[in-house]
Amino acid sequence: MMPELGQICLLLALLLAGFTSIVPMIGTYTENRRMMQVASFGTSGQFVFTAFAFVLLTYAFVVQDFSVLNVANNSNSELPIGYRFSAVWGSHEGSLMLWAFVHATWGLALALFSASLPDKLRARVLAVMSMVGFGFLSFLIFTSNPFDRMVPPSPDGNDLNPLLQDFGLIIHPPMLYMGYVGMAIPFAFAVAALLENRVDQSWVRYCRPWTNIAWAFLTVGIALGSWWAYYELGWGGWWCWDPVENASFMPWLVGAAL
Repeated sequence: MMPELGQICLLLALLLAGFTSIVPMIGTYTENRRMMQVASFGTSGQFVFTAFAFVLLTYAFVVQDFSVLNVANNSNSELPIGYRFSAVWGSHEGSLMLWAFVHATWGLALALFSASLPDKLRARVLAVMSMVGFGFLSFLIFTSNPFDRMVPPSPDGNDLNPLLQDFGLIIHPPMLYMGYVGMAIPFAFAVAALLENRVDQSWVRYCRPWTNIAWAFLTVGIALGSWWAYYELGWGGWWCWDPVENASFMPWLVGAAL
């Protein structure tokens, strides 16, 4: 029952993301203040449902529910409790679940701490964030569902990749994602500014604190990742041009330039 409840939560988050992508944007063009205010409520709702789905997936790993395919493939009965938590994002499906949760968290923070923004700009920024969330939630639900059932249930799991059974998995991905996904906020501000046809320095001033925070998280995440890769895999140095690390280094460079 828990995995099915998790799927329902993801679907509700997807519906809210679609709704919040459209209604506030229409409100900015029709000067409808109530429609613009939907952005804050819709963003908060996305966080609630995504967070609940994330908690349910974590619970499945902690109690070793091997009827969930993701748990059966990435855990087993002998896995220490600490790694059961980190195993949540130790797979493709789990990583996308973490991505969606972090994105929803940034959206909630933006909804709570952006009251000083002009109404139209705020509604557009939150609507663009919801559009991004809608894309990731769609990909998660329809191609990489972390709650898929295994029938019949496995008596035990296949275990988490031994290379991932490390303290680095516990701290590196959440830090990296907080920075990586946080870069969606300056993107949302930039798109909102283009929609308003006001490409001046005001939007940069509004999004600068958010960019600084995301950039700081990304800096810590990249440093932790390079440290982990160095002692765990010995890739010939702290970097060795690993494509995964470079994928996070590119937005770091662009954020530093901004």
